[in-house]
Amino acid sequence: MWTVACVLLGGGLLTALALACAPEDGARQGTTAADGLRRTTVEVSPGHCGRGWAKGRPGTQVFDLHNTSDAAAEVYLESPRSGAVYGEVEGLGPGTTRHLRVRLGRGSYAFMCLPDDADAVTGPTVRIDGDGRSGPAAAPVTEHDLIPPALDYQQWVAGGLDELVGRTGTLRAAVARGDLAGAREAWLPAHLAYERLGAAYGAFGDADQQINGTSAGLRGGDRDPAFSGFHRIEYGLWHGQSAAGLRAPAAALDGAVRKLRDDWAQTRMEPADLGLRAHEILEDTLQFELTGRTDYGSGTNLATARAHLDATRAVLTRLRPLLVTRYPGLPHVESELSRAQRLLDGFRKDGRWTALRHLDRTERERIDAVLGDLVERLASVATLCDARRTV
Repeated sequence: MWTVACVLLGGGLLTALALACAPEDGARQGTTAADGLRRTTVEVSPGHCGRGWAKGRPGTQVFDLHNTSDAAAEVYLESPRSGAVYGEVEGLGPGTTRHLRVRLGRGSYAFMCLPDDADAVTGPTVRIDGDGRSGPAAAPVTEHDLIPPALDYQQWVAGGLDELVGRTGTLRAAVARGDLAGAREAWLPAHLAYERLGAAYGAFGDADQQINGTSAGLRGGDRDPAFSGFHRIEYGLWHGQSAAGLRAPAAALDGAVRKLRDDWAQTRMEPADLGLRAHEILEDTLQFELTGRTDYGSGTNLATARAHLDATRAVLTRLRPLLVTRYPGLPHVESELSRAQRLLDGFRKDGRWTALRHLDRTERERIDAVLGDLVERLASVATLCDARRTV
C-alpha cells in the first residue's frame, strides 16, 4: 500500500502524505523552504545512514532522504530507545530522493536504513531539546508477530467451514426434493456462513469463484454455463427456475464447499495479509453489497453487510493484542463496529431483511456514512499491521 508514500503516525493512525518525489537539489542542512518548514537532506546508505542530520530542532519539518547506494531501501525515523517509528519511506530507489514530513518534540531520534538484501543500519542519534510534542509513533509489527493471530484465525475458519458444509447440505437437500420454498429459507443462512469467513478469501483460491462468484465478465451473464455457486442458485430461486434446473448447481456448490473444508487443513494463510483483510472486508461491502451489485433476487445485501461486520470483528479480535499498544483509536473502532451492527440489525424484521430498494434516502445515507467511516479507520489497522523489517 505504501510503496512510494511517506507516512506519519497521527493519533496512532498512519496517514499517507501526497508528497513530491523529485529530488531537491538545493536542500541542505537546516534550510527553510517556501512553506516555512525546515528541510534537511539526509543520506541513505549502508555506510552513512542518517548522515546530514546532526542538530535537531523541535516542530514540523521535512527530511529529504537521498539514497546514495546502489540498492533500494526502506527508511524509518525511530526512537533508538523504544524502536517506535515516527515516519517511514519505502521503495527508495538508488540515486533518488523522497520527502518525509514529521513533527518532532523533545527526545532522541535516529534514522534506520534497511537496504534490500542487506542488514539494517542505524544512524547516529540526534537529541532534540526544548518544548513541543512529537507526532505519535508506533512500534513496527513484524511477520513473526502476526503468526500467532494468523494461526488462531485459521483454526477459527476451520470451525466456520464445518458450519458452512452443514448449511450448504441443507440447501442442497431442499433443492433435491423439489422444496423450493425450503431452499429459499436455507439459502441465506448458508450464504452468510460463507460471508463470515471474510479474511480467508485470499487463501481460498479458485474455490471462492466457484462458491461465491458472480456473473460479472461472463459472456452469457446470468445464464452463462460458467455461472455457479451461491449467486447462481440465488438467481434461480428468485427468478422462477425449477428445482430440476437447480439440482446440478446445488450439487456443485455442495461439492465445492466440502472440498474446501477438506483441503483447509493443508492450507496456510499469509500472516502479513491479516491486517489488510480487516480493511478490505468492509471496503468490499461498500463497493459490492451496498450498491446492490451482488443481488440476484433475494434482496439480502444488508444481511451480507451484517455478516461482514462479524467477519471484521473476528479479525480484529485476533489482532487486538498487537493493536492495543499501537492504535489509540482502537476502542473507538470497536465501538463504531458495534454501532454499525445495531444499525443493520434494525433492518431485520420478523426474520426478514429489508431490501436495498426499499430504503429511503436518509436510511441509505446513514448506512453508507457509518460503514464508510469504519473503512477509513480500518485502513490504519491495515497499515499498522503491515509487516516491517527490523533487522
